[in-house]
Amino acid sequence: MKVTPEQVAAAPKVALHEHLDGGVRPETVAEIAAEIGHALPSEPELLGEWFRAAADSGSLVRYLETFIHTVAVMQRPQDLARVARESVLDLARDGVVYAELRWAPEQHLQAGLSLAATVEAVQSGIDEGRALAADEGRPIVVRQLLTAMRHAQHGLEIARLVVEYRDRGVGGFDIAGAEDGFPPILHLEAFEYLRRENAHFTIHAGEAFGLPSIWQAIQRCGADRLGHGVRIIDDIDLAAPGGPQLGRLAAYIRDCRIPLEMCPSSNLQTSAVPGMRSIADHPIGLLKELGFRVTVNCDNRLMSGTSMTREMQLLVDAFDYGLEDLRWFTVNAMKSAFLPFDDRLALINDVIKPAYAALAAEGPAR
Repeated sequence: MKVTPEQVAAAPKVALHEHLDGGVRPETVAEIAAEIGHALPSEPELLGEWFRAAADSGSLVRYLETFIHTVAVMQRPQDLARVARESVLDLARDGVVYAELRWAPEQHLQAGLSLAATVEAVQSGIDEGRALAADEGRPIVVRQLLTAMRHAQHGLEIARLVVEYRDRGVGGFDIAGAEDGFPPILHLEAFEYLRRENAHFTIHAGEAFGLPSIWQAIQRCGADRLGHGVRIIDDIDLAAPGGPQLGRLAAYIRDCRIPLEMCPSSNLQTSAVPGMRSIADHPIGLLKELGFRVTVNCDNRLMSGTSMTREMQLLVDAFDYGLEDLRWFTVNAMKSAFLPFDDRLALINDVIKPAYAALAAEGPAR
């Protein structure tokens, strides 16, 4: 059944790969920058366009440079709380019912905050945002993912913070930053600690670097999920007789149901897959067809000028997906969330499935 833009907008969504510092409102960046005296690369009214143009450069390195400005305005506790509060509201207003906001505490210490204080500031903003969203009739569950930067040496310290705050809003751990030259095993001690403590973690892998990064993330580090993981397509022989043939690593990831946190617009902007010129070229279509546990995410809403609704609409337009396909992506993501099983099941059975059933019952004409 053909899905309408109105149905895509109304559908419940789950966002697993959402960078807090990549989803700041442009006006918030401008206002805080003016307060603290941080120089911006553009006039305030053109700031959103500047971020998108930099992200559209095709270079992951330049894409990551845009974060200099968002991180700069997220140093004081009130600013961390504001950005978190607004992010929660923006996601809830986009139909997101569950989200994980990932960010790197080590990048927010310039105003003298401790690592723990940054986590508490963000949590206060999340709590405020959830309360405001509930008042608007848009309840949302949100958890933090604490990120360590690949090129730094704070992995174990951040991992300990995850365990300390896991019953106070923190769902898990991540590493991020430029992949090339900074393999996941540089933080092996942190991953071993997290496994001993029965804590969850995802790893950015297979975005700007290929199969070795994915293999290390899974086989050496033990990641629960893969951030992006789009380069797993390199381990699939598309020209094999009889159809696509999975290599050993791709087959293992599919067999083990390891979730792929895919971000179509972001991957297109950074040229994550050679030869990808449009969303229709994104491997997500084939990986879904082959039965991988694929999820849909924004990555950085500011830099990509996107939302969960827009990402889903892009997939509908590129692959002619219907409501059942969008429901499949959403349930996949909820199954893969760093949330207790009973809570995941409740959101799937009490929120997501009934909402999709109601949309399907309405039919294509609205």
